Amino acid sequence: MAATWSGCDDETTYKGGIPSPYVFAFDLLKIYKNADVVLTSENMGGANSIEGVVVSDHTSKNMLSGYLMVQNARNISSADSIRSIAISAGPAAANYKLGDLVRVKIEGKTLTRKNGMLQVTGVAESDITKVSSGNTIPTNKATTAQILADPARYESSQVTIAKVTFNPPLAPTGTYSGDKLINDSFGDLILRTDAGATFANDKPNVYANYTGVIVLTANTDGKLIPHLRMRTTADAKVLTAPEVPPFVITGICADPKGSDVNYEYIQFRATRNINFATENYSVVTTNNAGSPGTPPYGWGTGGARTYKINMTSGTVVKGEYFYVGGTQKTINGSGSTSIASAKWIRSYDYNGLDSDILNGATAAGGTKTGNLLANSGNASGVAIFKGIVVNINTVPVDVIFIGTGGTIYSAGPPAAGYRITTSDLYDQSDPSTGAPQEFYRAGTNLNAFPYLTPGDAGFFQAFGGAFDTNLGKWTKVRSQTGILMTATSTIAEIENVPNVTTEIK
Repeated sequence: MAATWSGCDDETTYKGGIPSPYVFAFDLLKIYKNADVVLTSENMGGANSIEGVVVSDHTSKNMLSGYLMVQNARNISSADSIRSIAISAGPAAANYKLGDLVRVKIEGKTLTRKNGMLQVTGVAESDITKVSSGNTIPTNKATTAQILADPARYESSQVTIAKVTFNPPLAPTGTYSGDKLINDSFGDLILRTDAGATFANDKPNVYANYTGVIVLTANTDGKLIPHLRMRTTADAKVLTAPEVPPFVITGICADPKGSDVNYEYIQFRATRNINFATENYSVVTTNNAGSPGTPPYGWGTGGARTYKINMTSGTVVKGEYFYVGGTQKTINGSGSTSIASAKWIRSYDYNGLDSDILNGATAAGGTKTGNLLANSGNASGVAIFKGIVVNINTVPVDVIFIGTGGTIYSAGPPAAGYRITTSDLYDQSDPSTGAPQEFYRAGTNLNAFPYLTPGDAGFFQAFGGAFDTNLGKWTKVRSQTGILMTATSTIAEIENVPNVTTEIK
């Protein structure tokens, strides 16, 4: 499972009836079959013009000169139908601003791909009519991976890419000018700024949502290469950079072969050196099986809902794997390979003892349990906290969830549930609107790894991604891989596995 924004893949022709005499970009693009085509009333379904909202803006001189980008003014039906087309209009293109609704006569013009960009050529200024200004622009929210996988889908349209940093990091004197690689944890994409742009020499926002127009060029092999062009500095929405976690959650053994009692464990990996004696942390698990109602004190609720293990001794170094879990310290249940020689920061008798103190309604531990980690059913999760006090307001430094079921979030007011942190998987504020969403299942915070089946098979759930300590962020979002273990499995099977386990750079 990987965290992505996604839409419907329905690429079928819209059957809702094109408002004559206008065609939408969504349908116009389907006319092109990798060869130049003259646009006619017949191949445009009776239309002679295109209607749409302008997404280009030449005021800051970072748009391709002479091109007007026209996008669907609305999403058509339930399909993922936000599409755009470039119109070669010469100097007249600069007369139109973001949000202008225009109608462009294109009958008799040519639909062609030049220098990698699909466009309508032969349009004169007299062919363009502005209908209104200040219209809302439908925006594609996309990851770099989605854009790179299908650049034609986003071509010439307005796109927002969330939680962007520069990769590699810019020098202190760095500017927008030229080609810069931006990263959103899903991949890298070129951000292109012409030297003549009014903001070319501005210092970039190093952590922001970037909006702009996707432009395609063709390499020597004819492959289409996308890049993002900001139109003005308003296209960069500055974000507050999240706290860099000192270690991250990289895997769990929630369902070892046979009995789970004191055989379950959590794997972490350090992003820097840590002395837990002077820098205390705690890990809290949540199991919502059969639990009625939203947890009143979130991670601090205790009882059968949450269980805490403090980490107050031991040391780890950057890149080192380490473990917290039950007392047995075997890789896959009773009789399997001992992993006692691995780095264990804490082993704890979760079956015989209540957890370390949680700060919910009263200061009390979570109830002793045969399952530190859930195997199936309602949502469960793991969270890391700085310090050993966890209450209704405490925000984790890293968190993952398995499953989605159960009553675990209430919008309130006041909102209640399990707090999240901004990471590769979750956002404390909506990436598009900035609205607060501080809990799992609130707003866009819907990402969850699935439970693995069949049960009792002996899976290790590896959460593999890439965390760059120079950037202070995930450059590859975590995804889950089930590693099927046996009684003779070794620690090497769950650590440093390429493309499966988490890489620390």
